[in-house]
Amino acid sequence: MIWTRGSKYDRLTHRQAALLIESFLRFPTQEMPLKLLRSTLAAKERFRISCWDAAIIETAREIGCHTILSEDLNQGRHCDGVKVVNPFRKTRSRR
Repeated sequence: MIWTRGSKYDRLTHRQAALLIESFLRFPTQEMPLKLLRSTLAAKERFRISCWDAAIIETAREIGCHTILSEDLNQGRHCDGVKVVNPFRKTRSRR
């Protein structure tokens, strides 16, 4: 949640906070129904990853996202149709 506490020196104004929250609506979201929780637990075991990472992968799959950005999972890893890309990995230049 975004707080606009008056005592913070670098606080957002109420309007800034409201606009920021509104801007989040352009990104797809997914609720965590029981079906998704079950697939998350199965992915955790299948891929030997954390529950949080499994939830991200399974949520991506549920909303039709084929690529996720993660610095925690292995670059280039494929998890049943979801590819992991590390946005901070340095690419090798070709000569």
